[in-house]
Amino acid sequence: MRIRLFSCRHGGCLALLAAALLAVSPAAGAETKVRAPISERFQAADVEETPDFQRHVIPLMGRLGCNGRACHGSFQGRGGFQLSLFGYDFNADHAALHDKDSPRVDVEKPTDSLIIQKPTDADMHEGGQRYKLGGWEHHVLLSWLQGGAKSIDEPTKLVELKIIPSELVFDKKGDQVQLQAIAIWADGVQEDVTPLCRFQTNDEQIAQIDENGLVTANEPGDSHLVIFYDNGVVPVPVIRPVTDLAGSRYPQVETSTRIDELVVQKLRKLGVTPSEVASDAEFLRRVSLDITGSLPTPGEVEAFLSDSSPNKRQEKVDALLDTPAYAAWWTTKLCDFTGNNDQQLNNVTPVRGQASKDWYDWIYTRVAENAPYDELASGIVLGQSRRPGQDYLSFCKEMSEMHQEGSDVKYADRPYMEYYWARRDFREVDARAIAFAYSFMGVRIQCAQCHKHPFDQWSKDDFHQFKEFFANVQAVRAPRGKDKEVYDKLMADLGLDGLKGNDARRMLSEKLQEGAVIPFPEISGSQRRPGTRRVEGGGTEPVPSVARLLGGEEVDLNSLDDPREMVMDWLRREDNPYFARAFVNRVWANYFNVGLVEPADDMSLANPPSNKPLLDYLSAGFIASDFDMKWLHREICNSDTYQRSWRPNATNGADQHNFSHSIPRRLPAEIAYDAIQQATAGDAEIAKMHESLDGRAIAIAAASARGNNRGPEYALSVFGRSIRETNCDCDRSAEASLLQTVYLQNDRETLDLIERNRGWVQEMAKRSGSKVSDSSANAAEQLKALTRRMAEMRDKGDKKQLKQMREQMLALRKRVGSAGRPDTTAVQGPVEPEDVVNQAYLRTLSRYPTEDEKTRSLTYLESSENLGKGARDLLWALINTKEFIVNH
Repeated sequence: MRIRLFSCRHGGCLALLAAALLAVSPAAGAETKVRAPISERFQAADVEETPDFQRHVIPLMGRLGCNGRACHGSFQGRGGFQLSLFGYDFNADHAALHDKDSPRVDVEKPTDSLIIQKPTDADMHEGGQRYKLGGWEHHVLLSWLQGGAKSIDEPTKLVELKIIPSELVFDKKGDQVQLQAIAIWADGVQEDVTPLCRFQTNDEQIAQIDENGLVTANEPGDSHLVIFYDNGVVPVPVIRPVTDLAGSRYPQVETSTRIDELVVQKLRKLGVTPSEVASDAEFLRRVSLDITGSLPTPGEVEAFLSDSSPNKRQEKVDALLDTPAYAAWWTTKLCDFTGNNDQQLNNVTPVRGQASKDWYDWIYTRVAENAPYDELASGIVLGQSRRPGQDYLSFCKEMSEMHQEGSDVKYADRPYMEYYWARRDFREVDARAIAFAYSFMGVRIQCAQCHKHPFDQWSKDDFHQFKEFFANVQAVRAPRGKDKEVYDKLMADLGLDGLKGNDARRMLSEKLQEGAVIPFPEISGSQRRPGTRRVEGGGTEPVPSVARLLGGEEVDLNSLDDPREMVMDWLRREDNPYFARAFVNRVWANYFNVGLVEPADDMSLANPPSNKPLLDYLSAGFIASDFDMKWLHREICNSDTYQRSWRPNATNGADQHNFSHSIPRRLPAEIAYDAIQQATAGDAEIAKMHESLDGRAIAIAAASARGNNRGPEYALSVFGRSIRETNCDCDRSAEASLLQTVYLQNDRETLDLIERNRGWVQEMAKRSGSKVSDSSANAAEQLKALTRRMAEMRDKGDKKQLKQMREQMLALRKRVGSAGRPDTTAVQGPVEPEDVVNQAYLRTLSRYPTEDEKTRSLTYLESSENLGKGARDLLWALINTKEFIVNH
């Protein structure tokens, strides 16, 4: 039921309307009668009903704040009394109330019970008075005590928590509506539980809600109210239009796709009109950066702007999706989501850094081939080292051949990418379950590791039953039994018997490159074995024989060869609420700066999507397309919603999450670095960057928090590249910083890129017969001297000095040209100042300059010492504009 409230000139009209609507029973016409709220049933002291521990007592204690973080729900408890945080651990809470050393209940003398005495006396109770003697709360707890203070045999399933109204649209500030919550239980009972719920607003600026569920409208905008009861968490949209154009007064807006229809459907409620569709230049730059992580070349911009074809935008989207850069950038994104981190993989292969490269290449191959997303995910989720029936020796031979230089055998051709399970931080089963939920479900489940999830339906028991699906994954397993004999023989044959740790890894790497067969660690996901297992912090626990899918059925683990297969089957189901939606939401966030659910990896019930019908539509379509990733990209990019201008109109300037206009956003780290490289490159270099991924930051395999002090790693760290220490999307930063400004304005690397040999500025200087600076020539002389010194150091065998000199040589080579040789490229004909200005804008901002910009730029070039130096300054200035470093 939805309610819309309008202003009324007659006093009391609004209150009467709300009361009339709420008086309608949600079960009208149904056989089951809704029980009156407990606050009415227990208003008198002589009620004969005995409250239920699950349905009444625990929710009431939650409502009173007893099991909150600041009270008895803290991990230390309070005053010798500890409850489970946010409730739902019924056995533990009942035991705590009856604790023999400090009982809170006295069934012999109920009125003497501490849960009666303390909360009703502000002086006695550190938390102050929580309810009054003689109030309905007092009668509920006293009646439960008089009934024996019993627990429950088995929790009853809450089928639905129904909230009336299900959506609120307010007309003016101060309007009020009382929410009603009805619990529908598996045993058929329906009860008004409004007095037992906890209420939350996700934005007090939009609407406030008191402890009784009374909603008061505040400023214009939209948000959600969230209602908690038992394990039910229900969001209710709340809207107050920002203009008087809402509803029937809304103007006609063209909607060319289903995405546009669903976006405008929401905007109509808000009275927000979308911005116009962006210009061709804005669209081309935006879509090129978003799909391929690359600026369009100046030639691409000119060709696109001159093309009059009505389908050129759709054709451009298709063309971009077929480029290597698309596969590289979206592989990088998937490596973020799955946690491809060098430091977490240093025990996986003898060759340092090889595992992260294999990880990247395996995903890249599938993205380039447009393999269905569920197949890609399956190859990771079910990852294990050996093929079915493969013995340990043949596995080692295969892996050795694969990792030898020049081998035609590729890791990417293997059916599985098992390194996901080999991360060092996956040694504990809890960590595997938490990271899996992040990667493939977009869910932050870790809160349920210790207590009832505060923002979702999951209990501690739900978490621990779910994690059992991953308990038998053996990461970086040392050989045992007959495999150990093979391992020992391989090490003996290599002359490495007895070597361990870093010494063994270093020698094995050398032997591998010599063409030898070496032993490899492996990952296994074999059938579970009964018995006990170690637990974090020491000790052991029995190995459970059952597990339960989140919100799904219980599974006998002993009947499964690999329990992860059951999880993968569950993820693929049409009714799975996480797998498809998580990927859709992350892809949407890439294109719009925010997800439909934001943060994009926090898909909890208390954090609902800003446009649920839109997320439902895209998720259903993604599944129906057989998880076709390119279908999803096309569907989004071909919509007017994606192609809207960033320029706001009179109605949508404050909109940040309803997609009425494009939100300018800083370029991701890898894209920013590549954009600087491309903007400063000569024409031949730009073409090479688009044809090959060599040297592209978007194609760097792994990431970590270390090694960020030189080369591209420093720039990438400055711009917030994901360090992938966890699977959380928060490992990547999009925040602007002073250090980024300093890097663009004054860092030696940026200045060298601008002036480098074979760069655009040098091309312009040569064509105009001018000179930019002597820095390249000086660097060339330094390079020659350094080469002579390195030859001397080789004779002395000083490896440390040689390493430092190599690093200096790399930096100097960047300044004189990528090959460290003089530029021998052919010089084209003379260049006019106007051409310099146009090309500077095309290669940085992907557009022609405005007349005013052109005039000012030409004036500056005329006043410069020469055209080469003027081109350098102009390019530097454009790189330091907000328009360059922002995708708009």
